[in-house]
Order: sequence, then structure tokens, then C-alpha cells
Amino acid sequence: MVGVNAPTTARSGGTRFRWLRPSRRQRIVELLFLLPAVAFLLLFFGYPIVKNVLMGFQHYTTSTFFTGRAPWAGLANYRAVLGSNVFSQAARNTLLFTAGSIAGQFTIGIGLALYFQRKFPLSGLLRSLLLLPWLIPLLAASTVWRWILDQDNGVLNRLLVDVHLVGNHPGAHPGWLTDPSLALLSVILVNIWIGIPFNATILYGGLRDIPEDLYEAATLDGAKAWQAFRYITWPLLRPVVNVVLVLGVVYTLKVIDIILGLTGGGPANATQTIATQSYQLSFVQFDFGQGAAAANILIVIALVFAALYLRANRRAVTA
Repeated sequence: MVGVNAPTTARSGGTRFRWLRPSRRQRIVELLFLLPAVAFLLLFFGYPIVKNVLMGFQHYTTSTFFTGRAPWAGLANYRAVLGSNVFSQAARNTLLFTAGSIAGQFTIGIGLALYFQRKFPLSGLLRSLLLLPWLIPLLAASTVWRWILDQDNGVLNRLLVDVHLVGNHPGAHPGWLTDPSLALLSVILVNIWIGIPFNATILYGGLRDIPEDLYEAATLDGAKAWQAFRYITWPLLRPVVNVVLVLGVVYTLKVIDIILGLTGGGPANATQTIATQSYQLSFVQFDFGQGAAAANILIVIALVFAALYLRANRRAVTA
């Protein structure tokens, strides 16, 4: 009896959703596949952002973790962060650090992408080696660079002494990470070194998608290399450039591990950025409310930049 009734039961279960249209059933299946990704985003991205926004309006300290109650602070945390002596310098350093890093990374990255577009021996191996700075953990990379840039025993200063560009006595050695006038520049150069592989790889992929027939036709018409780049490469590469620049700015604004590994925000706050200020407030002074407020300010800056840049670029494309 069981063997006879089982197929009938299966058929009745299989026909349970046949009243739905095929497009509706397909839509339900797609939504079911999306549910795990949506749940992941809400849990690990949505909740932390909402929690951080709320913490920015609360007096959130270490005692709050035990009591579970954080008094409402309103805009007091934002007034304290914006009115601090460090914020103005941190905002300036953030602007210089982001602009310098993006300019260097993008310029060198697109140059390398154009260079590797040519066919020559060992080009694949060299492209693979180019990814090494991107694959090294950032704290490990910053530790190595801190040793290279050390004022007394660093490799860079030893090289400068050997080529007689600086004197041999310790006082003549540049303090790449200890001199307030050089520390920010040094951190920017290290961040450029780390970000070059990302720019070069993405831009190289965009260049490979441009049809070769366009360049051949331009050559037959007598176009020079710079003309081919201006009228063929750049217009077709612009969507990729937009992605690289927006992601680069958003990532650079929140860089913290490189700065902490190299200078810790010093000397004399010369490399302090809004991101490191948020870290100092949260995990050194344990004022999580003000730390969250600084982080929220950084998020707003990133969103405003992305919106303005994409809008300006959309106008340039449609013009």
C-alpha cells in the first residue's frame, strides 16, 4: 500500500504550486537565492552601520558595555569632535593623504597598464610580481617600510649616505617618519606603493576589453599614439576609471593600519587623519561615542564625494 500511494502523494505535492505563472515561480526562486546574501549584508554591514550611527548620538563608554545603558548625547559628540584641536589638522591631513595617494596610484597604475598592454617576454611573470604589494598583509608591509625608513639604521638613509647625498653623521639623516615635515609625505608614498597593483590590474583589464580594430583603423588614418589614447583609449576606459577612482577614494579615506604601523598618527599629529582620530577616540581614550561620531563624519565625506563625482562624470558623458 505504501509503494502504491507514494507516487500519488509526490505528484500532489509537485502540483501544489502549478497555479503560479512560470515567471512568478522563477521570481520566487531568484528571491530565495538572494536571501542568504541579503541576510549576510544586513548582519555584517547594515547592523554595524546603524549601530555606529546611533552610538554617535550617545555617551558610549566602557561602562556602557556592562550597564547596557548609554545616555542620549544628541549632537554633543559631534561638537566635541569638530571643536577639538586635532580635527582641523586631521581633516587637512586626510585631504592631502587622499589626494596624494590617489594621484600617485592612478598615474603610475595607468602607466603600467599601458606598458603591459604591449607584448614582450616575461610580461605575464612581471604582472604577477606586480601584485605582491597588494597581497602582503598591510601591517607586515608597514613594518617592513618602517624599517626601510628608519632614521638611524634604515636602508634608504644608508643608500643616501653611500651615494653621498647626505652626511654620514646621524644628525644629517632625514627623519622620514619622525620629522613632521616629512612624515606625511612618507606615509603617502608607502600608500601609493601599496595601491599601485589595484589600479594597474583593473585598468589593464579595461584596456584589454578595447577592440584592437579601433587602433588599427586609427593607425591607417595616420593617428599618433597620443591621439589614439585621447580619442579611443580614454573615452572607452572612462567607466573603468570611474570605478577605480571612486573605490580608491573610499578606501583611502578609511586607511588606518598603514598609518598606525608607520607613525601611529605622529609625530605631533603630522599624520593624524579622521580615521586614525576615530581609532584614538574609540580604542585609546575609550570614548566610543566620539569615535563613532568621527567615523560617521568620514562616511558622510565619502558618500558626498562619490555622489558628486559620479554626477559630474555623468554630465560630462552626456554633454
